[in-house]
Amino acid sequence: MDPAGNTEVDVAAYPTAQKLVATCKQFFSEIDNLTPGKALEERLNKEYGPGNPLYDTMCACVRTGLKEGWVANVELDGAMYRRSKILLPSAETRYFSITTVYMNSQDEYSGQYHVHPYGEINCVVLLDEGAELKGMQGWQGAGWTSPGAGTHHYPQVRRGALVALFFLPAGRIGYNAKPGQPQPLCV
Repeated sequence: MDPAGNTEVDVAAYPTAQKLVATCKQFFSEIDNLTPGKALEERLNKEYGPGNPLYDTMCACVRTGLKEGWVANVELDGAMYRRSKILLPSAETRYFSITTVYMNSQDEYSGQYHVHPYGEINCVVLLDEGAELKGMQGWQGAGWTSPGAGTHHYPQVRRGALVALFFLPAGRIGYNAKPGQPQPLCV
């Protein structure tokens, strides 16, 4: 994998990665044509949260992949903030990309400021009980966040370690937004 994190994980080399991708594909087929944003976040937390077989399988695969070394293996800010691209968007993934970001901090820690041109869907995988990821609707433990199209923010973590398994429509993400710019109406 290149240091910039632009290369996909060699999914074929890891049975757990293959299982994660298969589970994500099933999830994509169930949420196809739904729009990232507050309503989707509420629906995902209600219908696909902890206890849902797809959510639980994705979380188990991510935790195992972290131990195997293919999840979030490219350092962005030392060992506390890492990323890996599992798959780039394709017809097989209904044009979602699949990426993992590991973040670990007891205090509030902010990663790279970014914009979601088409929105984002985050499966929050807890590694430490009580860890939280901040979404556009506030702090989220185990479950989901789903920032809407055009939203921008710092990814933030507190109270421990987690992995954000996130899906970007068309793989779109940008790093040209600036803190303080107005958010779109969808927030």
